[in-house]
Amino acid sequence: MISVMTTPSTHTIDIAFIGGGNMATAIIGGLLRQGRAPSSILVIDPVADQRQRLSDSLGVQTQAGPDERLSQARTVVWAVKPQQFKEAAQTYAKLTAGALHYSVMAGLRSDDIARLLSTPRVVRAMPNTPALVGQGMTGLYARPEVSTDERQAIAHMVEPTGQSVWVNQEADLDAVTALSGSGPAYVFYFIEAMVQAAQDMGLSEAQGRQLALATFGGATTLASQSSDSPSVLREKVTSKGGTTHAALTHLESNGVKTSFVAAMRAAQHRAGELGDEFGR
Repeated sequence: MISVMTTPSTHTIDIAFIGGGNMATAIIGGLLRQGRAPSSILVIDPVADQRQRLSDSLGVQTQAGPDERLSQARTVVWAVKPQQFKEAAQTYAKLTAGALHYSVMAGLRSDDIARLLSTPRVVRAMPNTPALVGQGMTGLYARPEVSTDERQAIAHMVEPTGQSVWVNQEADLDAVTALSGSGPAYVFYFIEAMVQAAQDMGLSEAQGRQLALATFGGATTLASQSSDSPSVLREKVTSKGGTTHAALTHLESNGVKTSFVAAMRAAQHRAGELGDEFGR
């Protein structure tokens, strides 16, 4: 039996979050920038420090466990760890039966989410960490039972966190996971290598970091604003016999591009495995 906590409040809850970690914080920050009243947002999180941080920094309502106000929410965002979802669903499903459910949990498939929540109205998302600074990329999949208006509401909700793309097949979210979900780690990996190379060549760590970050940021901006493909842009800065040509020739001879593509396929494969594991 669910033991429901109550907190006296005159505010109606429009959206509720089960879990108040970094991704929930990013989405809540976006909602507030859109003009959503903090009092209309409820966050359920068992960690007292997490609740205090959210209350102090964002002004939202918080609770440690089941709360009858959850039944008011039109949208419930599931932001717990995938391995915690089954227990959380058993705790909160009856209180959230009438809501649209939005999952940012990696790996968990919508069939399993719908089964454990006893509702087919589920949108599954794969965001990434740049959402914390409004530069994220979110892959979205909606089950057939989700209406057009509900899809638009979800798109509007994630808009302040960055860009989004809808996929028609849920399996495509595994590819999104491999490219953009895990993608920031690949970028950080290359930045790390560039900083190391800078130090090996006699520059300071601070100089290497500044050069690497500015180079990645500038190149990404140029690619996003140019009508040229990445391969054409690469060719434009690669003079035969020059320094860039020497570097790229070395990368190609060591199979870096092939290994990089294979690495993303490994991430895609693991995303599918996680779906199998967490859905049990």
